[in-house]
Formats: sequence, structure tokens, C-alpha cells
Amino acid sequence: MIERTSLKDINSILEKNRNWNILDIGCGYTANEYANCVADVQDFSNHYNDRKFVKISNKNLPFKDNEFDFVIASHVIEHVEDFQFFIKELERISKQGYIELPTRLGDNLVFENTNDHIWWFTFSDVEKKLLASKRNQTLEAFLSVSSGKKMTEYFRESLVIELFWKDKIDYRLDEKINNKHFKKLGFLKIFKKYVSKRIRKLISR
Repeated sequence: MIERTSLKDINSILEKNRNWNILDIGCGYTANEYANCVADVQDFSNHYNDRKFVKISNKNLPFKDNEFDFVIASHVIEHVEDFQFFIKELERISKQGYIELPTRLGDNLVFENTNDHIWWFTFSDVEKKLLASKRNQTLEAFLSVSSGKKMTEYFRESLVIELFWKDKIDYRLDEKINNKHFKKLGFLKIFKKYVSKRIRKLISR
């Protein structure tokens, strides 16, 4: 089962269950405050002196079956080449968790994503499934990571997908998106159209 949620609601649940063994995988420098174990492909052990840090070195996650009560994967899956195997590993090490992903719009806005991200994801509320397709750059990126995070503070629902899963993460590859031919939208072109519209509006007054 997988469904939409919010990080606020997830943190509320975690705050009430401080006895849980919680993993934040792909933590970077901003691990969830309730995670007592954090993991990443890079070595952030010096940054997390107050909790257990585990460095990931291959596809198989270095954890036992059902080792965790809850696992958090925030902005991780879009980076993983074999995301299907990664999902199976999440299901193996825990029975429930939180997944956060950029929307296709959010993904396209940030410069760094063009090199780091492999997959696009959407969520079907009808099928209750995560839909995956190969990433496409359809908009000329114009934001830095920090600017993107600032925008997310105001437009989170448009830029981020927040999901809770239990027992199984249902997903499928969306070949219809993969087969589409996307014509890239240039930010300058969009801006010119905006300015043109504003000028026409002023003239018509």
C-alpha cells in the first residue's frame, strides 16, 4: 500500500514513536531529526556524531531483514539506476516508510538535477501506484539547489511528492511518458511571452 501524505504528518507520527528504530537513507547533511540511524553513499560520519552512520557501498543495503520500524528515503530514488531493486531493498529492511520525490516540474527547475537525476516520478491516486519514467529535461533549468529549496517552502505541493507506504511499494514503468517527444521550453521564451502579454494589457487600458 502506498498513498499520499505530508512530511508534517509523518513527523507527527515519528515524534509519538521515539522508541522506533528509524533509518534515513540518502541522508546527506539534512537527515530527519527522528532518525537514529542514517546512511549515505558519501561519508558523513563526522557530521552525525550523535547517531549511527552507515556508509553504503553497493546495491545491497547493509541491513538485516525488517531491521527498522520505519525508513525514510527523501530525494533518493530519482538518483538510483536500478530503482526497482532499491524499492525491494526498502521493503526488505522495513515494513513501512516515507518517500519524498521531486515532481516533474520541481525536477526540471534546478540546474544540478540535469546531471544527477535518472528518473521522473508521478503518483497515480486512482491506481495507488508510483509511476516511473526516464527523466526528460523539458524546461531550461534556472534555479540553484538553494533557490529550489526556497521555492519549495512556498510551493511544496507543486514541487514535491510526499508518500507513505506500508508492506509494499506499488509502482510501474510508464512507457507512455518515455515514448513522448518533448519540445524543450526556454525560460527566456516564456519570459518574453509574459512581457508581451503585460505590454498588450497596458496598451489596451
